[in-house]
Amino acid sequence: MNQPNGLFTDQKLFPIYDKVRAQERLDLDDGLALYQTSDLLGLGHLANLVRERLHGSRAYYIYNQHINYSNICINGCRFCAFGKTRQDPQAYEMSLEEIFAKVRERLAEPITELHIVGGLHPDLPFSYYVEMLKGIKAIRPQVHIQAFTAVEIAHLAHIAQMSVIDTLETLKEAGLGSLPGGGAEVFSPRIRQALCPRKLPPEGWLEVAQTAHRLGLKSNATMLYGHIETMAERVEHLLRLRAAQDETDGFLAFIPLAFHPRNTKLEHLNDTTGFDDLKNLAVARLLLDNFPHIKAFWIMIGPKIAQLSLSFGVNDIDGTVMEERITHMAGAQTAQALTRAELLHLIREAGREPLERDTLYNVVS
Repeated sequence: MNQPNGLFTDQKLFPIYDKVRAQERLDLDDGLALYQTSDLLGLGHLANLVRERLHGSRAYYIYNQHINYSNICINGCRFCAFGKTRQDPQAYEMSLEEIFAKVRERLAEPITELHIVGGLHPDLPFSYYVEMLKGIKAIRPQVHIQAFTAVEIAHLAHIAQMSVIDTLETLKEAGLGSLPGGGAEVFSPRIRQALCPRKLPPEGWLEVAQTAHRLGLKSNATMLYGHIETMAERVEHLLRLRAAQDETDGFLAFIPLAFHPRNTKLEHLNDTTGFDDLKNLAVARLLLDNFPHIKAFWIMIGPKIAQLSLSFGVNDIDGTVMEERITHMAGAQTAQALTRAELLHLIREAGREPLERDTLYNVVS
């Protein structure tokens, strides 16, 4: 075992350093050691070794637009400030024309991705979603539509009385390009029972994602951290994602999502710290050896931590966004958009080479 003098203050990182350098797969015990360490700089060094092996100094961003079509939702998850019952004064749903107007008002901008997610609406027909995709494609034919989490897809299959595979094929034909990674939360049965018992279970989430992969639809994956989960539950979540990726190889990026407690039923909890935000990103880069990209979602952790994360395993800081509602309804203080110039400044100041990408990580400029 090498003892890299000066790199680590935690000796438990020495054997992991040897594995990382030898490109050996890390296991559950390694993941726990990484989460338990207080040697954040040593952890960052390990994650950066992998990040630079895969991507050199490159850091990606995207020119994208978010549309959250409705917050009416039947699930009632305790960690969610976005979902509302139909009777709630904050409940809303967008008509197709309102969605199309959102697309039209930004036609002059070089947007390559539309990111569309919403709640599990009890009444909107399946045709609403199909016509949404077709209508957007008619207005903006070249845009890539990344829409509907695995949880939404399962809900749409239910209301359409179709199988998941037939639902995905219909949506793909209408213009769906890929799936976002939301709704995974934490796969632990304990967490699901305590916080979101009505939500699609982990097996269902993975089944939808892997069915999409087999149809040629890529997707992302997430983990919601910073609430009541344990370190072991975080590691187990990551290892289940890694095993699924071994099978279908369809996940593009992993995005750890920092929990925002305001306006939720867990409002007594504290916000995540920058220390934990960076740790989750770094551990993900080390454990998810078969995921090509680790993304820092600046909307949730702020541009400054996202910038720092480019030295902690991250090679993507998402994009321009405009206008995100889900995190902001939980009290996020970040802006609702960053300009391309701001993204370029963040990346260059961190000593990285900015590359604009499309959803599938083809370089745009």
